[in-house]
Amino acid sequence: MTKSLPIGELARKSEVNIETIRFYEKQGILPDPARTESGRRIYDQDDVKRLSFIHRCRGLGFSLKEIESLLSLVDDGDYTCKEVREITASHAQDVKQKISALRKMESVLDAMVERCGKGDVPECPIIEELFGS
Repeated sequence: MTKSLPIGELARKSEVNIETIRFYEKQGILPDPARTESGRRIYDQDDVKRLSFIHRCRGLGFSLKEIESLLSLVDDGDYTCKEVREITASHAQDVKQKISALRKMESVLDAMVERCGKGDVPECPIIEELFGS
């Protein structure tokens, strides 16, 4: 497969902005691209596929380290569904913990809002709560 896509086309096809593509290259989760004689980056459909995979993983909240682990399994070509499942299950557990923490934050914030009298005086129970008064 010949590499002929400029970085702008890769960005469009994968729905990832150019600066993010460069960042992923620096992080090593997107391989260094081939270059034209003039030094311009060029890509192919495999790069689009890999970048789309990374983008989808990020959309699901996977960390770069988790994505790197998944890609390492794929790149080695010797992975099992069990290995992929373990990484995904661990991430799902992290998400559940974050959701629980967010629900607690929501409850505290709602309680603070409820205590507010919405008055026109400078005394504000929300500010007092945030200052720990």
